[in-house]
Amino acid sequence: MNRSSASEPDSERGAESDRLSGRVRDIEPQGIRVMFELAAEYEREYGDEVDLVHLEFGEPDFDTPAHVVDAAFEAARDGATRYTSNAGLPALRESIAETLSADLAVDPESELVVTNGGVEALHLAIQTVADPGEEVVVPTPAWPNPISQAKLADAVPVEVPMPADEGFEPDPERIVDAIGPDTAAVTLTSPSNPTGRAYAADAVERVVDAAADHGAYVIADEVYRELTYDEIPPRVANVTDRDERVLSIDSFSKTYAMTGWRVGWLAGPADVVSQVAKIHESTTSCVNTPAQYAAIEALTGPQEPFREMAAAFRSRRDYVVDRLESIPRVSVARPEGAFYAFVDVSALEGSSVDVAERLLYEQGVVTAPGTAFGAGGEGHLRLSFANDRDRLELGLDRLEELVRTELDAE
Repeated sequence: MNRSSASEPDSERGAESDRLSGRVRDIEPQGIRVMFELAAEYEREYGDEVDLVHLEFGEPDFDTPAHVVDAAFEAARDGATRYTSNAGLPALRESIAETLSADLAVDPESELVVTNGGVEALHLAIQTVADPGEEVVVPTPAWPNPISQAKLADAVPVEVPMPADEGFEPDPERIVDAIGPDTAAVTLTSPSNPTGRAYAADAVERVVDAAADHGAYVIADEVYRELTYDEIPPRVANVTDRDERVLSIDSFSKTYAMTGWRVGWLAGPADVVSQVAKIHESTTSCVNTPAQYAAIEALTGPQEPFREMAAAFRSRRDYVVDRLESIPRVSVARPEGAFYAFVDVSALEGSSVDVAERLLYEQGVVTAPGTAFGAGGEGHLRLSFANDRDRLELGLDRLEELVRTELDAE
């Protein structure tokens, strides 16, 4: 069949008549991925002539420990290759609930759903609690997904910049001031991606109370909680007597070096979780079955590999902060957790995108511009220290060279 004869005339077709949804058109490519693609294009063009230092992605450079991999292999070999419950394997939900028991009492049957990573958990939470036109409050700088996911739900993301001149210390009053009658949810990420800052218990309680007073939920993204280098922040649902308004999200990706396995979870009140599971059924059905067995082993098996990984990140954090403090014209607030340094480069010429591109093309270092994390991130670069010490040292040497070259040119 001639395809054009069965469709509208070309003159009547176009970008708008292709029926792309407005929700999709509103989503911009993430700045992290934009820099990754620019770097890939640069490498394709120059090949072996360039040795790029990749500091843009938040992914542990450690392999998943062998005992976790073996558990998935054995499960698959023994026939565990079929669908599971939409909410996840009962044994995995029980293991998660047991791990949480020191902080939270969670019923594994009705208050917990296993998801395809923390990304899906956040997506399902926003889809479940936010109606079109309602607001999702996002303190920034922030991981960009809750902003794009709010748009995909036809909700309205409300960015609330934290004070840059105070090192992005979480300010609960700014968040509370943004909560109103149209607020459906507030996202709290502690420790933060990209700043590494953590919320104190009294700040968390203040935000939850304000959200609950307006009938809104707090979506607690606690993916980096176990990678905290000073005092581990409290779980949001554990510091309030209004935990029925809290949805807790966590993941195996960062703590257990399992980014590609795509296993996370969402916990909350049973009436909300039942609806989350219903959406999960209509999207991805369930999480990869062997990966769920791997997650059980990650929780219940030897923990020493994970403790060693966390100790390595702490050492790298200390090295990166000390080194950055020795470079003129740049500064960084000491991250309390996660594996990012959010570097103030506002003294350099141009926007954060300009600086990131100069650093790529002139020095061969790939970073994420601060505006990838909301308008409040302008003037900053995010550097991931989920990389070995030699590459970190090389990347920081090159950053210093860029800074000193530009200072000499003034």
